[in-house]
Amino acid sequence: MRPIPVGAKGLFSLRVTPAHLANQFKDAALPPVFATPMMVAAMENAALNAVRDYLDAGESAVGTQVNIRHLAATPAGQHITAEAEVTKVDGRRIEFKVSARDEIEEIGTGTHERVVVDLARLAKRLETKIRK
Repeated sequence: MRPIPVGAKGLFSLRVTPAHLANQFKDAALPPVFATPMMVAAMENAALNAVRDYLDAGESAVGTQVNIRHLAATPAGQHITAEAEVTKVDGRRIEFKVSARDEIEEIGTGTHERVVVDLARLAKRLETKIRK
């Protein structure tokens, strides 16, 4: 891993489809609005995009903590953009400020943490768990 600067930013965008809606993704009793887990996934993707260029071959950064507020409902058809900004780097641990907007307003905000991992080492650890 190369040094990751505080202030590094990443984006992730998508068009909200019916598959992203709470009443499709989670439970039919919910309203037809962008599901919170989908917003969190967009924020996590933005965070990964913020640090992707600083990772060495064979490394990735996995999510370890999410603290998010979903502020506004978004219907299908809207375009959303999530943004992540590195706020702190402590060894392999990276903290982010994250937010998401639809075409009208901010729909979510919070913090997120990722940890840089060696993919080969992680695969070996997972293999050990599978055998148990």
